[in-house]
Amino acid sequence: MKNRDIILIGCIIAIVITLGSAFIVDETEQVVLTQFGKVIRSPIKEPGIYFKLPLLQEANYFPKNLLQWDGNPGQVPTLDKTYLWVDTFARWKIVDPIKFFQTVNNISSALGRLDDIIDPAVRNFITSYKLIETVRESNRKLDTFEPGIEKIEQESQPSLTISAGREVIMKKILEQAQPKLAQFGIELVDVKIKRINYVREVRESVYGRMIAERKQIAEKFRSEGHGEAQKIIGEKERDLKQITSEAYKKAQEIKGKADAEATKIYAKAFGADPAFYSFVKTLEVYNNSLGKDSSLVLSTDSELFKYLKGYQKK
Repeated sequence: MKNRDIILIGCIIAIVITLGSAFIVDETEQVVLTQFGKVIRSPIKEPGIYFKLPLLQEANYFPKNLLQWDGNPGQVPTLDKTYLWVDTFARWKIVDPIKFFQTVNNISSALGRLDDIIDPAVRNFITSYKLIETVRESNRKLDTFEPGIEKIEQESQPSLTISAGREVIMKKILEQAQPKLAQFGIELVDVKIKRINYVREVRESVYGRMIAERKQIAEKFRSEGHGEAQKIIGEKERDLKQITSEAYKKAQEIKGKADAEATKIYAKAFGADPAFYSFVKTLEVYNNSLGKDSSLVLSTDSELFKYLKGYQKK
């Protein structure tokens, strides 16, 4: 029994030692093997199973893939004294894990060093160029169009011409920061601007100017619309008067023809009996001149009452 217990204990100890000495490295990791805090061999970068002395040696894991750095947004003045709110980001990786272990030791400390190196580089180059250099990448003609806003005149183009552009500025930031990070075993792969905006005070001023410009454009549209409306109203009035005039002319022509035809008929009818015509016309004069409250003084031999006199005799 005692021999079996000894063998069992020995097997357990062997398993524990084996498990404590074996470690796995996957595709995204690299390992620095240390003993009492000192590096004892070259870094392990290939994936697989490796062994170390348990309790004496330690495997320090570091990522092998690209890592991200997100800068702190800050207020930065440009060369033309325009204050911007700049937010940058970068991609980096550990290329020398031994140097990385001996200097910064962990990812958190490395991010702090990136803050100390990249942020000043970004500020340095942003302040060395005008706003247009930070915003644009080339002198390509803008293909945007907004109704009411005229295109920029040719004489004003030189002030908007860039000599470097955002890509060149980012490249210079990368070139300045990379040598300072190499001493930590870090390779800075890329630096980019995530966002650029005016600071609040400048932004409010820009918005105010944009609002004023839009109001001016809107007023211009309203003025043009009012002028066009008055033009349409004028044309409508002119056409209406022309139509009314032509209609009146035609009505008068028809009326004149009708009156002429009526006169012709009357003349023909009355010409057949002149005495009857004289009688009818005299009655019309009576009707038009003598009313209910009319007073008329005439001599008895007046020609006007010849028909009344004749009626009285009968």
